[in-house]
Amino acid sequence: MVTNTTDTAAHGRSGDTADLVRALGEQMSRLVRDEILLARAELTERGKAAGVAAGLLGAGGFLGLLAGAALTAAAILVLAIWLPAWAAAAIVGGVLLIAAGIAALAAKSKVTKAAPPLPTAAIDSVRADLDAVRNVRKDRVTR
Repeated sequence: MVTNTTDTAAHGRSGDTADLVRALGEQMSRLVRDEILLARAELTERGKAAGVAAGLLGAGGFLGLLAGAALTAAAILVLAIWLPAWAAAAIVGGVLLIAAGIAALAAKSKVTKAAPPLPTAAIDSVRADLDAVRNVRKDRVTR
């Protein structure tokens, strides 16, 4: 009879442990899915904002291109008063090439310093979850 009580108590513990392990698996699976959804939502939001900004930048660039062409023609015509037209065009073209090179080098410098787009909220959340799991493990080990 004592053997049966011990077996029942051991079986009860085993059942509880199995339930805990199953619940842990389900919770971890749900946690991973939720973290992936959070990262996806964060990146989607950033992508939409970047898309709007890129559209505005494109419109501004096109208008700037038209203005630059008009000002280039005006500069050539002004220089053509004192120089032959071909010389005026060559001077203005050379100045524009130098300015383009400087702008390209500045842009390259900025791009290399820019941080990659990361889902920071999701990363922070995963780190917090891992810290919580570690703390629970430490508490169970010290008991």
